[in-house]
Amino acid sequence: MSSDSRVSSPGQLLASAEIPPEDGDQVAMPDGSLAALAAQYNLRPSAQRPTIGKYLRELARRWNFIMGFATARNIAMYTEAKLGQLWQVLAPLLNAGVYFLIFGVIISGVSRGVPHYLAFLVTGVFVFSFTQRTFISTSKVITDSLPLIRALQFPRAALPLAYVMIELQQMLLSMAVLFVVVLAMGEPLTWYWLLLFPALALQIMFNAGIALFAARIGARVNDFAQLLPFLMRTWLYLSGVIYSIQIFVAEHSQNYGWATDLLQLNPAAIYITLVRNSLMASQRATAFGAKPFNAAKCHAWASDASAHLYDSAYCHATVISSHLWLIGAGWAVVALLGGFMFFWRKEVFYGRG
Repeated sequence: MSSDSRVSSPGQLLASAEIPPEDGDQVAMPDGSLAALAAQYNLRPSAQRPTIGKYLRELARRWNFIMGFATARNIAMYTEAKLGQLWQVLAPLLNAGVYFLIFGVIISGVSRGVPHYLAFLVTGVFVFSFTQRTFISTSKVITDSLPLIRALQFPRAALPLAYVMIELQQMLLSMAVLFVVVLAMGEPLTWYWLLLFPALALQIMFNAGIALFAARIGARVNDFAQLLPFLMRTWLYLSGVIYSIQIFVAEHSQNYGWATDLLQLNPAAIYITLVRNSLMASQRATAFGAKPFNAAKCHAWASDASAHLYDSAYCHATVISSHLWLIGAGWAVVALLGGFMFFWRKEVFYGRG
Protein backbone atom coordinates (compact mmCIF):
# COMPACT_ATOMS: atom_id res chain seq x y z
CA MET A 1 0.00 0.00 0.00
CA SER A 2 1.28 3.41 -0.90
CA SER A 3 2.35 5.83 1.85
CA ASP A 4 -0.15 8.50 0.77
CA SER A 5 -3.24 6.51 1.70
CA ARG A 6 -4.47 4.43 4.63
CA VAL A 7 -7.28 1.96 5.26
CA SER A 8 -10.08 3.58 7.21
CA SER A 9 -12.45 0.62 7.05
CA PRO A 10 -12.63 -2.63 5.07
CA GLY A 11 -12.82 -1.89 1.37
CA GLN A 12 -12.34 1.95 1.74
CA LEU A 13 -9.29 4.11 1.15
CA LEU A 14 -8.74 7.71 2.34
CA ALA A 15 -6.79 10.20 0.28
CA SER A 16 -3.88 11.89 2.01
CA ALA A 17 -5.74 15.24 2.05
CA GLU A 18 -8.45 13.64 4.18
CA ILE A 19 -6.08 12.03 6.70
CA PRO A 20 -5.72 13.99 9.99
CA PRO A 21 -2.09 14.75 10.89
CA GLU A 22 -0.39 12.50 13.41
CA ASP A 23 2.55 13.08 15.70
CA GLY A 24 5.72 13.52 13.68
CA ASP A 25 3.91 14.45 10.46
CA GLN A 26 5.20 17.54 8.65
CA VAL A 27 2.38 20.07 8.37
CA ALA A 28 2.70 22.35 5.39
CA MET A 29 2.42 26.06 6.26
CA PRO A 30 0.66 28.43 3.87
CA ASP A 31 2.70 31.01 2.10
CA GLY A 32 3.48 34.18 4.08
CA SER A 33 4.93 35.14 7.45
CA LEU A 34 3.66 34.07 10.85
CA ALA A 35 2.44 37.64 11.46
CA ALA A 36 0.31 37.44 8.32
CA LEU A 37 -1.06 34.07 9.39
CA ALA A 38 -1.93 35.44 12.83
CA ALA A 39 -3.66 38.43 11.26
CA GLN A 40 -5.61 36.17 8.90
CA TYR A 41 -7.09 34.17 11.78
CA ASN A 42 -7.30 37.13 14.21
CA LEU A 43 -4.78 35.59 16.62
CA ARG A 44 -3.22 37.69 19.37
CA PRO A 45 -0.26 37.07 21.69
CA SER A 46 -1.46 35.56 24.96
CA ALA A 47 1.11 37.50 27.01
CA GLN A 48 0.75 40.89 25.36
CA ARG A 49 0.86 43.88 27.70
CA PRO A 50 -2.44 45.79 27.56
CA THR A 51 -2.60 49.53 27.09
CA ILE A 52 -2.74 51.70 30.21
CA GLY A 53 -6.41 52.55 29.67
CA LYS A 54 -7.46 48.93 29.23
CA TYR A 55 -5.28 47.89 32.15
CA LEU A 56 -6.93 50.42 34.46
CA ARG A 57 -10.40 49.33 33.35
CA GLU A 58 -9.55 45.69 34.02
CA LEU A 59 -8.15 46.68 37.40
CA ALA A 60 -11.34 48.57 38.28
CA ARG A 61 -13.40 45.51 37.35
CA ARG A 62 -11.40 43.46 39.86
CA TRP A 63 -12.07 45.83 42.78
CA ASN A 64 -14.41 43.32 44.43
CA PHE A 65 -11.70 40.69 44.11
CA ILE A 66 -9.14 43.04 45.68
CA MET A 67 -11.35 43.81 48.68
CA GLY A 68 -12.51 40.20 49.08
CA PHE A 69 -8.93 38.95 48.93
CA ALA A 70 -7.82 41.52 51.52
CA THR A 71 -10.65 40.69 53.91
CA ALA A 72 -10.08 36.95 53.61
CA ARG A 73 -6.35 37.27 54.26
CA ASN A 74 -6.98 39.51 57.26
CA ILE A 75 -9.40 37.01 58.76
CA ALA A 76 -7.05 34.08 58.13
CA MET A 77 -3.95 35.88 59.39
CA TYR A 78 -4.55 35.23 63.10
CA THR A 79 -7.00 32.32 63.03
CA GLU A 80 -4.57 30.01 64.85
CA ALA A 81 -3.79 32.55 67.59
CA LYS A 82 -5.94 32.45 70.73
CA LEU A 83 -6.42 36.22 70.72
CA GLY A 84 -7.29 36.16 67.02
CA GLN A 85 -7.86 39.52 65.33
CA LEU A 86 -6.95 41.33 68.55
CA TRP A 87 -3.30 40.94 67.53
CA GLN A 88 -3.89 43.44 64.74
CA VAL A 89 -4.18 46.07 67.49
CA LEU A 90 -1.86 44.53 70.06
CA ALA A 91 1.17 44.27 67.75
CA PRO A 92 1.58 48.01 67.03
CA LEU A 93 0.49 48.86 70.59
CA LEU A 94 3.20 46.63 72.06
CA ASN A 95 5.73 48.22 69.72
CA ALA A 96 4.69 51.64 70.94
CA GLY A 97 4.96 50.42 74.54
CA VAL A 98 8.52 49.21 73.99
CA TYR A 99 9.53 52.51 72.39
CA PHE A 100 7.92 54.48 75.21
CA LEU A 101 9.73 52.42 77.84
CA ILE A 102 13.09 52.99 76.15
CA PHE A 103 12.78 56.53 74.86
CA GLY A 104 10.14 57.96 77.16
CA VAL A 105 11.30 56.53 80.49
CA ILE A 106 14.85 55.14 80.29
CA ILE A 107 16.26 57.63 77.76
CA SER A 108 13.92 60.47 78.65
CA GLY A 109 15.96 63.07 76.76
CA VAL A 110 14.33 61.94 73.50
CA SER A 111 10.96 63.22 74.69
CA ARG A 112 12.33 66.68 75.49
CA GLY A 113 10.27 69.46 74.00
CA VAL A 114 7.32 67.17 73.19
CA PRO A 115 4.07 67.60 75.16
CA HIS A 116 1.93 64.49 75.65
CA TYR A 117 4.77 62.29 74.48
CA LEU A 118 2.87 58.98 74.74
CA ALA A 119 0.19 60.16 72.28
CA PHE A 120 2.94 61.64 70.10
CA LEU A 121 4.81 58.32 70.07
CA VAL A 122 1.81 56.03 69.53
CA THR A 123 0.61 58.16 66.61
CA GLY A 124 4.03 57.98 64.97
CA VAL A 125 4.33 54.22 65.46
CA PHE A 126 0.86 53.45 64.08
CA VAL A 127 1.18 55.70 61.02
CA PHE A 128 4.69 54.53 60.16
CA SER A 129 3.73 50.87 60.69
CA PHE A 130 1.10 51.24 57.96
CA THR A 131 3.79 52.18 55.42
CA GLN A 132 6.38 49.77 56.81
CA ARG A 133 4.12 46.70 56.70
CA THR A 134 2.90 47.62 53.21
CA PHE A 135 6.44 47.85 51.85
CA ILE A 136 7.56 44.56 53.43
CA SER A 137 4.47 42.49 52.57
CA THR A 138 4.26 43.59 48.93
CA SER A 139 7.94 42.87 48.30
CA LYS A 140 7.08 39.15 48.28
CA VAL A 141 3.57 39.26 46.85
CA ILE A 142 4.50 38.13 43.31
CA THR A 143 6.70 35.21 44.35
CA ASP A 144 4.22 34.10 47.02
CA SER A 145 1.32 34.19 44.55
CA LEU A 146 2.87 32.32 41.61
CA PRO A 147 0.23 29.53 41.57
CA LEU A 148 -2.57 32.12 41.41
CA ILE A 149 -0.79 34.18 38.75
CA ARG A 150 -0.17 31.14 36.54
CA ALA A 151 -3.71 29.81 36.93
CA LEU A 152 -5.74 32.96 36.28
CA GLN A 153 -5.59 35.89 33.90
CA PHE A 154 -6.00 39.22 35.73
CA PRO A 155 -4.08 42.48 36.16
CA ARG A 156 -1.11 41.62 38.36
CA ALA A 157 -1.31 45.03 40.04
CA ALA A 158 -4.40 43.73 41.85
CA LEU A 159 -2.15 41.70 44.16
CA PRO A 160 0.00 44.49 45.65
CA LEU A 161 -3.08 46.73 45.85
CA ALA A 162 -4.88 44.00 47.77
CA TYR A 163 -2.05 43.94 50.28
CA VAL A 164 -2.36 47.72 50.68
CA MET A 165 -6.01 47.13 51.59
CA ILE A 166 -4.96 44.43 54.07
CA GLU A 167 -2.69 46.87 55.87
CA LEU A 168 -5.32 49.63 55.67
CA GLN A 169 -7.87 47.42 57.41
CA GLN A 170 -5.35 46.75 60.18
CA MET A 171 -4.56 50.47 60.37
CA LEU A 172 -8.23 51.34 60.84
CA LEU A 173 -8.45 48.90 63.75
CA SER A 174 -5.36 50.48 65.28
CA MET A 175 -6.96 53.91 64.96
CA ALA A 176 -9.59 52.95 67.50
CA VAL A 177 -6.84 52.37 70.06
CA LEU A 178 -5.04 55.54 68.96
CA PHE A 179 -8.15 57.65 69.59
CA VAL A 180 -8.41 56.29 73.12
CA VAL A 181 -4.73 57.03 73.85
CA VAL A 182 -4.93 60.56 72.45
CA LEU A 183 -8.06 61.41 74.44
CA ALA A 184 -6.64 59.80 77.60
CA MET A 185 -3.61 62.10 77.38
CA GLY A 186 -5.91 65.13 77.60
CA GLU A 187 -6.08 66.06 73.92
CA PRO A 188 -9.47 67.59 73.02
CA LEU A 189 -11.84 66.25 70.38
CA THR A 190 -12.08 69.03 67.77
CA TRP A 191 -13.06 69.61 64.15
CA TYR A 192 -9.39 69.23 63.24
CA TRP A 193 -9.86 65.48 63.64
CA LEU A 194 -11.66 65.51 60.29
CA LEU A 195 -8.32 66.32 58.65
CA LEU A 196 -7.32 62.77 59.50
CA PHE A 197 -9.25 61.51 56.46
CA PRO A 198 -7.40 63.50 53.76
CA ALA A 199 -4.11 62.78 55.55
CA LEU A 200 -4.77 59.03 55.43
CA ALA A 201 -5.98 59.30 51.82
CA LEU A 202 -2.65 60.80 50.80
CA GLN A 203 -0.77 58.11 52.71
CA ILE A 204 -2.85 55.39 51.03
CA MET A 205 -1.95 56.79 47.61
CA PHE A 206 1.72 56.90 48.59
CA ASN A 207 1.61 53.36 49.98
CA ALA A 208 -0.06 52.06 46.81
CA GLY A 209 2.77 53.54 44.76
CA ILE A 210 5.56 52.06 46.85
CA ALA A 211 3.68 48.74 46.97
CA LEU A 212 3.75 48.51 43.17
CA PHE A 213 7.42 49.49 43.19
CA ALA A 214 8.30 46.90 45.85
CA ALA A 215 6.30 44.18 44.09
CA ARG A 216 8.26 44.55 40.84
CA ILE A 217 11.64 44.75 42.56
CA GLY A 218 10.81 41.78 44.80
CA ALA A 219 9.72 39.72 41.79
CA ARG A 220 13.11 40.16 40.09
CA VAL A 221 15.50 40.41 43.07
CA ASN A 222 15.01 37.62 45.61
CA ASP A 223 17.27 39.25 48.20
CA PHE A 224 15.22 42.45 48.25
CA ALA A 225 12.82 41.09 50.89
CA GLN A 226 15.76 40.15 53.12
CA LEU A 227 17.21 43.66 52.92
CA LEU A 228 13.96 45.52 53.54
CA PRO A 229 13.75 45.12 57.36
CA PHE A 230 17.09 46.92 57.72
CA LEU A 231 16.02 49.66 55.33
CA MET A 232 12.72 50.05 57.17
CA ARG A 233 14.45 50.33 60.55
CA THR A 234 16.70 53.06 59.19
CA TRP A 235 13.70 54.84 57.68
CA LEU A 236 11.92 54.69 61.05
CA TYR A 237 14.79 56.47 62.81
CA LEU A 238 14.82 59.16 60.12
CA SER A 239 11.06 59.81 60.23
CA GLY A 240 10.55 61.46 63.59
CA VAL A 241 8.58 58.53 64.99
CA ILE A 242 10.22 58.61 68.42
CA TYR A 243 11.56 62.16 68.51
CA SER A 244 10.65 65.65 67.32
CA ILE A 245 12.26 66.65 64.04
CA GLN A 246 11.65 70.27 65.04
CA ILE A 247 14.41 70.02 67.66
CA PHE A 248 16.93 68.92 65.03
CA VAL A 249 15.83 71.77 62.78
CA ALA A 250 16.24 74.32 65.57
CA GLU A 251 19.62 72.98 66.67
CA HIS A 252 21.29 72.13 63.36
CA SER A 253 19.64 74.10 60.54
CA GLN A 254 22.37 76.77 60.65
CA ASN A 255 25.22 74.33 59.96
CA TYR A 256 23.45 71.35 58.43
CA GLY A 257 20.54 72.88 56.58
CA TRP A 258 20.60 70.21 53.85
CA ALA A 259 20.24 67.43 56.46
CA THR A 260 17.36 69.10 58.27
CA ASP A 261 15.64 69.77 54.93
CA LEU A 262 15.91 66.09 54.00
CA LEU A 263 14.45 65.08 57.35
CA GLN A 264 11.49 67.38 56.84
CA LEU A 265 10.96 66.29 53.22
CA ASN A 266 10.85 62.61 54.25
CA PRO A 267 7.37 61.44 53.10
CA ALA A 268 6.88 59.21 56.14
CA ALA A 269 7.66 62.15 58.43
CA ILE A 270 5.22 64.37 56.52
CA TYR A 271 2.29 61.94 56.84
CA ILE A 272 3.07 61.36 60.51
CA THR A 273 3.09 65.11 61.12
CA LEU A 274 -0.18 65.60 59.25
CA VAL A 275 -1.90 62.95 61.38
CA ARG A 276 -0.40 64.33 64.60
CA ASN A 277 -1.52 67.85 63.73
CA SER A 278 -5.01 66.53 63.02
CA LEU A 279 -5.45 64.68 66.31
CA MET A 280 -3.29 66.59 68.77
CA ALA A 281 -3.94 70.23 69.69
CA SER A 282 -0.59 70.27 71.49
CA GLN A 283 1.20 69.57 68.21
CA ARG A 284 -0.60 72.39 66.45
CA ALA A 285 0.17 74.74 69.34
CA THR A 286 3.89 73.87 69.35
CA ALA A 287 4.42 73.96 65.58
CA PHE A 288 6.98 76.43 64.28
CA GLY A 289 5.29 79.72 63.44
CA ALA A 290 2.17 79.08 65.53
CA LYS A 291 2.97 82.31 67.46
CA PRO A 292 4.84 85.52 66.54
CA PHE A 293 8.59 85.00 66.33
CA ASN A 294 10.53 85.39 69.57
CA ALA A 295 14.23 84.63 69.25
CA ALA A 296 14.87 84.30 72.99
CA LYS A 297 12.05 81.83 73.62
CA CYS A 298 12.87 79.83 70.50
CA HIS A 299 16.54 79.55 71.48
CA ALA A 300 15.66 78.63 75.07
CA TRP A 301 13.34 75.85 73.90
CA ALA A 302 16.00 74.38 71.60
CA SER A 303 18.88 74.53 74.09
CA ASP A 304 17.41 74.39 77.61
CA ALA A 305 15.69 71.23 78.82
CA SER A 306 13.85 73.25 81.47
CA ALA A 307 12.28 75.62 78.91
CA HIS A 308 8.54 75.63 78.40
CA LEU A 309 7.38 72.91 76.02
CA TYR A 310 5.25 75.29 73.99
CA ASP A 311 8.02 77.81 73.30
CA SER A 312 8.79 76.07 70.00
CA ALA A 313 5.78 77.95 68.60
CA TYR A 314 7.86 81.15 68.75
CA CYS A 315 10.39 79.82 66.21
CA HIS A 316 10.25 80.74 62.53
CA ALA A 317 8.23 78.34 60.39
CA THR A 318 10.32 76.69 57.68
CA VAL A 319 9.27 76.62 54.04
CA ILE A 320 8.65 72.88 54.31
CA SER A 321 6.63 73.00 57.54
CA SER A 322 4.45 75.73 56.00
CA HIS A 323 3.51 73.57 53.00
CA LEU A 324 3.07 70.09 54.48
CA TRP A 325 -0.21 69.40 52.67
CA LEU A 326 1.18 70.38 49.27
CA ILE A 327 4.34 68.32 49.76
CA GLY A 328 2.34 65.36 51.06
CA ALA A 329 0.05 65.55 48.00
CA GLY A 330 3.09 65.77 45.72
CA TRP A 331 4.67 62.67 47.25
CA ALA A 332 1.37 60.78 46.93
CA VAL A 333 0.89 61.61 43.24
CA VAL A 334 4.51 60.99 42.27
CA ALA A 335 4.65 57.67 44.13
CA LEU A 336 1.33 56.42 42.73
CA LEU A 337 1.99 57.36 39.10
CA GLY A 338 5.64 56.35 39.19
CA GLY A 339 4.94 53.06 40.95
CA PHE A 340 2.12 52.19 38.55
CA MET A 341 4.19 52.86 35.43
CA PHE A 342 7.16 51.00 36.90
CA PHE A 343 5.01 47.93 37.64
CA TRP A 344 2.92 48.01 34.44
CA ARG A 345 5.96 48.01 32.13
CA LYS A 346 6.84 44.45 33.25
CA GLU A 347 3.29 43.13 33.44
CA VAL A 348 3.88 40.21 31.06
CA PHE A 349 6.93 38.94 32.94
CA TYR A 350 5.30 38.33 36.34
CA GLY A 351 4.81 34.65 37.04
CA ARG A 352 7.33 33.34 34.56
CA GLY A 353 9.66 32.48 37.41
